Amino acid sequence: MMRTTHAALAASIAIASAAAIAMPAHAQEKPKMEKCYGVSLAGKNDCAAGPGTSCAGTSKVNYQGNAWKLVKAGTCTSIKTPKGNGSLTPKA
Repeated sequence: MMRTTHAALAASIAIASAAAIAMPAHAQEKPKMEKCYGVSLAGKNDCAAGPGTSCAGTSKVNYQGNAWKLVKAGTCTSIKTPKGNGSLTPKA
């Protein structure tokens, strides 16, 4: 009986190890994110919407320049809006 238990345990460990090795690297870690200003819709920002606001979900207009959304790193400035592209710094 002890031999069967050890064999089952060894098989379980081998299967778990193989599954972890087979998982692609991009599935094992979260993508890097960055703040992108001027791309959120009114009330859909993640934070920083200026004076008189409390934070997330408080932007007053679409594409408000001082409100940001978290986006995948490296994509912000390629996001196009009716007011131009996204920015890594607040816009006036």
